[in-house]
This record gives sequence, structure tokens and C-alpha cells, in this order.
Amino acid sequence: MNHPLGFSRNVVKRNYALLTPAGFVPSHVPGWSNVVFNVLISPALGARFSQHLVTFAKAGKGAGNTGRQQFFAFVVSGSVTLNKKPLDAGSFAWLPPRSEFTISGTDARLLLFEKPYEPLAGTDVPTALIGRESKIEGQPFLGDPDARLQTLLPDTPAFDMAMNIFTYQPGATLPFVETHIMEHGLLMLAGQGVYRLDSDWHPVQEGDVIWIGPYCPQWFVCSGKVPARYIYYKDVNRHP
Repeated sequence: MNHPLGFSRNVVKRNYALLTPAGFVPSHVPGWSNVVFNVLISPALGARFSQHLVTFAKAGKGAGNTGRQQFFAFVVSGSVTLNKKPLDAGSFAWLPPRSEFTISGTDARLLLFEKPYEPLAGTDVPTALIGRESKIEGQPFLGDPDARLQTLLPDTPAFDMAMNIFTYQPGATLPFVETHIMEHGLLMLAGQGVYRLDSDWHPVQEGDVIWIGPYCPQWFVCSGKVPARYIYYKDVNRHP
């Protein structure tokens, strides 16, 4: 869709960014074929991790080695096969550093996070895991049953990244304006709302991507008539 006079909801600032599907531009990434590979968040933006959206056409495929990175993959729609294991919508996988991987699919969308793994003395690197968000019960966030949090990765010192899904009922909010050292990368999975980022206010909806840098004030309200859901990353369990 063409936008008159160059209008866009996209905003890129020092400590946050809002990126909308209308502005996504694909990249050619070695090891991937028959896919649209959108690099959404990366160190070039100021982040300490990368977030990608991979859309598989017919016989889409990616293969390689994670190297010093850890991978987290979430199937947004359709189904893919990861190292011969089928994953349908809502399924996720975590791969440790130096893991070989082959991902294939057709008419599917995959959200992919990459972050250098930081070893912790006295703690073994976790082994690969696969899960499904529908099997993880949402817990009331700070006692609010209308704002529920699903924790996808184990909350243990071995993991230096967290992946969560937040679901808000209409009118539900974050209970206060958060300001913290962790950074976030998120994808709106459903619904709409308003996100406060720093001192700015932005309407957001399904498909939007947000990067939130350390110490950026943040707050969210679900402003639509249906629940709003987003999946997000944060760095955890390591000394700053």
C-alpha cells in the first residue's frame, strides 16, 4: 500500500523503535532460500540481540550453525520442521550455541531471536528444548487476572534470556510505568493498544515490532475490544 506524503507510524529513536509491517524490507541472508527474511532488530539499531521475521514460501529453508549465538524460534503461523521435528503455530524451540540447524516450511511465519550466550561459572549450558505456548498456563501479573504472563523458557540461572507472552484483556494495563536495565524486543501477536515509550505515546496493533532499550520508560494499555497479545524478549540472570 502506498502512503501519501511519506506517512509512516515507524519511529526510530536513541532508546526505542516502533517498526510496522508497511515498512519492513527483506534482507538476503546466507543459508536461507525461498523465504522473505526481515531483520527487525539488530545491533545496528543499538540492541544487544537480533530479532527476525522469516516468511516461508514454497519449500522455504534455512540451515547453518548457531555459532556463539543462542537461537529462540517461535512459529507465528503455519508449520515448520526444525531438525526433523515438526512445529506448528504456537510451538517454540531454543537452541544452544554451536548447534547445527535445518528449518524448512511452506506458507509459514517464524519469529527468530539470536543472542550471544554468556556462560555462567559453575552452570552447564542448557540442552535444546521444544515447547508449545498452549501448554503453559498464563499467570496473573502482579495479581491482575486480566494481564497474564506465560513464561516460555525455564526461569533458571543457566538461561541468560527470557521469552514471555503477555495477554491483556480489553482495558488491562501494565500496573506501572516500568524503567529498568533489561531491554526488550517484541512482536504484537494480536489485538491493539497504546504503548508509552520514553515520553511518547504510540498506537500499536498486530504485526508491529518494538525495540525498547535499557532504562526506557514503558507502559501499555489494551485499547481494543479484543485481547491484545505480544511475545517479547528480555536479558536476564547476568551481571550488567
